[in-house]
Amino acid sequence: MMKLNFIFDKFIKGLMYSLIILSIIFQNNVSHLNASPMNQNKELLITEELRLNVPAKYKKVWLEAEKQIWEPWLAQQDGFLGRQIFYNEEKEEALLLVNWENKKLWKNIAVEEVSRVQNIFDENVKEALNLSQNPFELSYEGELFNQK
Repeated sequence: MMKLNFIFDKFIKGLMYSLIILSIIFQNNVSHLNASPMNQNKELLITEELRLNVPAKYKKVWLEAEKQIWEPWLAQQDGFLGRQIFYNEEKEEALLLVNWENKKLWKNIAVEEVSRVQNIFDENVKEALNLSQNPFELSYEGELFNQK
């Protein structure tokens, strides 16, 4: 009888340890399963987030250059859905939210092409402000996924 109790106790302890280990493994995998589809799904609507330092005294020139250079170029890109421009007076910071049909179409745009347009933008700004360099520094670049 004692031997049976000992075996039963050992069985229960082993079962408990197994359940604890399985729950830890399962809990770990659940977070990976939830994160995986968002990172790998390139078919979701995506928003490009850009933050720029824009001194208040140059805000008008910056907005005009955005309108003349980036706006028409973006309008010609496959997957471009529109953009919103915000300005924080206190921080002298601009926030641009550029909406794309999906990440694949957005990232299909050649880096060289974006650089070419950025150079045109820079030259436009430098000429308008009579400066040797573009004063609008990019402080953050990221991407946001629409949460449905």
